[in-house]
Amino acid sequence: MRIVSLLPAATEICFALGLGDDVVGVSPECDFPRAAREKPIVSHALLQYEGKTSGETSRMVGDRIESGEALYQVDESALRSSGPDLILTQGLCDVCAPTLGDVEDVARRLPGTPAIESLDPHGLEDMLQDILRVGRACAIEARAVEVVAALRERIDRVAERASTPLVRPKTVCLEWLDPLFLGGHWVPEMVGLAGGVDVLGRAGEKSRRVERHEVVTASPDVAVLMPCGFDLDRTREEASVVTGTRWWTGLPAARADRVWIVDGSSYFNRPGPRLVDGLEILAHIVQPDLFPKPPDAVAARVS
Repeated sequence: MRIVSLLPAATEICFALGLGDDVVGVSPECDFPRAAREKPIVSHALLQYEGKTSGETSRMVGDRIESGEALYQVDESALRSSGPDLILTQGLCDVCAPTLGDVEDVARRLPGTPAIESLDPHGLEDMLQDILRVGRACAIEARAVEVVAALRERIDRVAERASTPLVRPKTVCLEWLDPLFLGGHWVPEMVGLAGGVDVLGRAGEKSRRVERHEVVTASPDVAVLMPCGFDLDRTREEASVVTGTRWWTGLPAARADRVWIVDGSSYFNRPGPRLVDGLEILAHIVQPDLFPKPPDAVAARVS
């Protein structure tokens, strides 16, 4: 089986299933595990984000979308050279990777007809089902069942312990900082499983723009900054866009020193197996008495 993965979450799924040697093409964002970085790149971003602030990036993306132009492009020559039997893509987000329609257009021109699987999860269960789908597509369903069972056990362990507290902190998760966007899809669900209440996000719904007065009115006890595509260092660099403002410093979360920055790219933005790591990180952030072990220093820290 020759697999091309056009999104990082799908690449992580492939490697978790032991299919790393079968992956013959990836996107430039496919950086985990380290072996994924050595694979041929078969797509590229049409905008350059390096060195851009959150606000600058938002304006660039907004202008591109408004003009009807794509943000990513499949490299047809590279894809043809990879000779895929299976292409993994997505239709969830126009900003994250080539979408299903774009991939289908290119695939029609390839010799032979590769199978295409579009992964479009909105919650943790959807992510687990995607692992099973990839397993079935690659004829290793038994291995996929094992991987999913292990992830479910970890999810259930967190949920069971987090079901006991009398106080469930009001929590706000921000997926972008300028302008402000809430964490969507699986993030509110993760907050609930970790023992908190996402006071602005709704499980299964898209990330949405939020105004600062909504955050102030929500009066969160805990705030988590998880900008999409940012690792911990990049989030730390950008955090002051929000945390340095007067309105933010009055929030209960800021006054109680319960504002966290996390590696959103690794543990919260990508709907792959490491979302379960993200859940375990959130459990410490939201319910530290129940989950006293702190996360790894490169994954999360108090702002």
